[in-house]
Amino acid sequence: MGKSRPSVIDLAFANPHLLPLVKSWDASLPSTGSDHIPITITLATPSLNQKPPRPRWADTDWESLDPIIKSFRVPAAPSCPTPPKLDEWMSESRNRLVALLKEHTPVSRPSHHSKPWWTRHLTILRRECHKAARAARTHDTPHMREVAGTSKAGYFKAIKAAKNKHWSSFLLTATPQSLWTAKSFTNGRAQPGFPSLPGAETPLQMNNVLLDHFFPPKEPFSPPPRLRPHKSAPPLTTDEIAAALSKCSPTAAPSPDGIPYSTWKQVNKINPSILLQVLSRLVLLGYHPTSLKSSNGVVLDKPGKPSYESPSSFRIIVLIRTISKILERIVAARLLAAARLRGLLHPSPCGSLPGLSTYDACLSLTNDVRTLQRPRLKVSSLFLDIKAGFANVDNKTLARILREGRIPPYLVSWVSSFLGERSCTLIFQVALVTPAPVKVGAPQGSPISRLLFLLYVAPLHFSIPRGLMISYVDDFALTVASLSYRGNIRRRQQLFERLERKVSRLGVSFSVAKRELIH
Repeated sequence: MGKSRPSVIDLAFANPHLLPLVKSWDASLPSTGSDHIPITITLATPSLNQKPPRPRWADTDWESLDPIIKSFRVPAAPSCPTPPKLDEWMSESRNRLVALLKEHTPVSRPSHHSKPWWTRHLTILRRECHKAARAARTHDTPHMREVAGTSKAGYFKAIKAAKNKHWSSFLLTATPQSLWTAKSFTNGRAQPGFPSLPGAETPLQMNNVLLDHFFPPKEPFSPPPRLRPHKSAPPLTTDEIAAALSKCSPTAAPSPDGIPYSTWKQVNKINPSILLQVLSRLVLLGYHPTSLKSSNGVVLDKPGKPSYESPSSFRIIVLIRTISKILERIVAARLLAAARLRGLLHPSPCGSLPGLSTYDACLSLTNDVRTLQRPRLKVSSLFLDIKAGFANVDNKTLARILREGRIPPYLVSWVSSFLGERSCTLIFQVALVTPAPVKVGAPQGSPISRLLFLLYVAPLHFSIPRGLMISYVDDFALTVASLSYRGNIRRRQQLFERLERKVSRLGVSFSVAKRELIH
């Protein structure tokens, strides 16, 4: 410390939009002769490619499309279907129809400057405002300054009126589902946590770390070399397709191909034979095409985390093609009916089934607790959470459970095909927008995944004398009663060991951090 003195290092700050481009920095340059040390910052080259035009599906010209859709014919399916031939047929059928729809749909180029409340009238007022301001600068007279000021005031007054009109219109048409959108409008959007993962210095490394976390490696699925029609498969009907479409929300997040459900509803209304011919072939063969198994995985940070240096601080929302979800809803309805007929679903699960919700789970728990407390018994509940439940669904184990439960073979075949050979493109700040093969388990965001998970964990349920076991998707609750809390602990330990043996056979585990015991 002899002759040294404190010095100052000037740091360079970047906003969140520039942060992903900062590759590295160092202070290896020679001194400038002052107490400042120059810093070298290496930036990645930003992508100058503009976003592709986005179809405005709400403005599709259905009047001119109507006769074209009515005369549209699906290409003939392969007579000797193999997975590659069926994939090619499905891609050709979908691409021809999508190209036809996009041809009659205007496009808009998305921009972060776009404002939903902007109108054509505001564009005219802005042009006049700028014109008056230029004239005032050129001819600096009191009259021209007054004209420029009046034009500017009218322009900003019109902006305020347009915002108020848009907000009032939004509130008038608001639904319970859009309340969170209103909250984000009033509170502003929080800055997302940026992944800072140890050992992941490049976008490619970060992409791989997140993929390994969200989609742990599993044994690959090998489809049969040749597909045969299943005689046990009932023919698909237009009523089933209409029922599946009626449950699809028009405001759902866009799929990788960007086609909303409202467009498919209109196509099915004009020509119901299109979706019937395409989807019935897949149901009959018990096969889900590879072209429908590509998805986008939007990586979102979990709010309130102390740091974002672990993949567990993030969650993923998988966006699946809408036409695939229509087929998934149809198969889910058939599988649910078959599972109930064969008694595969234990009566204790709540949620993810029609007519059951969190209200039913809470009501069952409180009712049983009060019933057990009535004869002066002590009651205790242990709450458990299956770690990464959906991602740990094993394809072969689920197929075995379905076969042993005497589920029709075509449904077992379709489920195995649906869960195998999937691909996902992660979307986050520095994503490479490249699809990667994943062993996804049951993909979150699919209409059938929750039912598949309930069937997968159905063997975990068992009856408890003087107690109760209920579950809500991947959350379990063990409730026991005895004359003392010490006795409850002994009973709970025995039941938990029994449950853990069942869990280990399925290849899943309970999260230690999320266990809770309530007396």
